[in-house]
Amino acid sequence: MQRNRLFALISAGAAGTAATISWLSVRRLVDRNRPASLAPVVGVATSARKVALVVNPSKSGTDEAISAVQHVCAEAGLVEPLVLESTVEDPGQGAARQALEAGCDVVIAAGGDGTVRAVAEVLRDTEATLGLIPLGTGNLLARNVEVPLEDVGTAAFGAVRGPVRTIDTGSVTLNHVDGSSSEHAFLVIAGIGTDADVMDDTNEELKAKVGWLAYSEAGFRHLPGKRKKISIALDGGSEQTRSVRSVLFANCGKLQGLDLVPEAKIDDGVLDVVVLSPRSAAGWGWIFLKTAFRARGAIPVMGFYPSASLQLRCHEPMNTQIDGDGTGLVNGLSVSVKPASLKIRLA
Repeated sequence: MQRNRLFALISAGAAGTAATISWLSVRRLVDRNRPASLAPVVGVATSARKVALVVNPSKSGTDEAISAVQHVCAEAGLVEPLVLESTVEDPGQGAARQALEAGCDVVIAAGGDGTVRAVAEVLRDTEATLGLIPLGTGNLLARNVEVPLEDVGTAAFGAVRGPVRTIDTGSVTLNHVDGSSSEHAFLVIAGIGTDADVMDDTNEELKAKVGWLAYSEAGFRHLPGKRKKISIALDGGSEQTRSVRSVLFANCGKLQGLDLVPEAKIDDGVLDVVVLSPRSAAGWGWIFLKTAFRARGAIPVMGFYPSASLQLRCHEPMNTQIDGDGTGLVNGLSVSVKPASLKIRLA
């Protein structure tokens, strides 16, 4: 396949054997292969029928979220919303199933990215819609679909009475080092390598004090380190071997303060695979500058590949993360996109 031939060229370039012209021509060809954004399904209904609210009781602002949703439901002439709590053992899947069994057609996740992902995992491929009230540190999906982070009232109104949009979700199957496997949904970005090491090593006390800036502190500590070998196959093609620091699988591309993958669309039916292969802190600086200034030129230490599925094999165990939550060491993984699989309500 053309994409695999391109991937081979880029592999050689990262090893120092490809010229800049090769990189630029590859990037133009990859961009040309990107699907156009699929038309999102947008509804004009002004209200839900029955609402559930899944709250993470460990987050501040839950009482305000409950009050806001109750107020919007009362104004819309709906019954009192069903309020359910997540737990450490069950971050939201059980509560979302309970909401569906109770006949709720809107399930609002009030919490961080873990709560949102847990609820979405149950709601995808159903007729129920997801609402968002961001109460976490990252709030990654909320940032990407422009749910207000500091206005609980507006977020609650959109979650109950806003139009419906259909988005893609990602699926990742992890092959754990103990021989077991597990399958998970993700909404924003999953990854393997240094990004997961950073998530795993972020100081929780510092995170509580300064929020997402705590990830930057952990990131600086993980700048040094060696690249690790992986073998990766895109869209069922032939396997290519690379030495990398991280590989990211982006359904959409905005993180805190950065638009990591500007071309990633949440409804285009593909994921954007981002391969990061810096050898030193200078390489990380190159990546940061490209991202911060949204430079379009290709650089050898950062490659982008639109793909609907992939298989990845680690030559030594590597750490993983899903939407910012650490998911442990793996020997490999597989990733795919589920187009138009989740309905969400937005302000």
